[in-house]
Amino acid sequence: MKKIITVLLAEDHAIVREGLHALLNIESDIEVIGEAENGREAVEMAVRLSPDVVVMDIAMPFLNGFEATRQIMKSAPASKIFILSAHSDDAYVEQAMSLGARGFITKQTASHILPVAIREIYKGVEFYSPEISRRLVQQQYRDQQRGDGDTPQLSSRETEVLQLVAEGKANKQTADELNISIKTVEKHRQSLMDKLNIHDTAGLTRHAIAVGVIESCVQVTIIE
Repeated sequence: MKKIITVLLAEDHAIVREGLHALLNIESDIEVIGEAENGREAVEMAVRLSPDVVVMDIAMPFLNGFEATRQIMKSAPASKIFILSAHSDDAYVEQAMSLGARGFITKQTASHILPVAIREIYKGVEFYSPEISRRLVQQQYRDQQRGDGDTPQLSSRETEVLQLVAEGKANKQTADELNISIKTVEKHRQSLMDKLNIHDTAGLTRHAIAVGVIESCVQVTIIE
């Protein structure tokens, strides 16, 4: 039986909240179990209802979304939080990440992305709007360049493996595509991680976007 993902919506505008609820209501594996119209109510409901995922706005009365996130992370740590906001400045994204939010989606993002984001974040995968993801990887890449002084040089085969990893291919799929063994794929993946100083698939995917190996990425899906 498919697991029902329980969701708490924290949004102060009733019309937006109702729209989000209606959007999620058609998903068979997602159930909205609560709606909070301010940050303080969001904290109380998260503690009481223990939702799998909290969709959190930033600008809310009584207690803003950042402070509500901080308190929920402390009082209901099993709930995974991501930000859904009209604001997407780097400072907002960085603060959300520092507080433990698992993702950040702008309200301008296409509506079909929301249930996808909820499922991925429930699985423990970070999820960002495309424009935010692109900025994050570009910043990560600039930081790496400043730290190393030199851009790591990848072999042609490593670049091929990087692209397939970023496209969500599992090791066996990558091996079949390149006509090499799974063991060789694993060796190339480890070499990529060592050269780039990136130690997870999500990071490799972001790097691939930043350097143009793949054009864009809405979600970061971890496949081992």
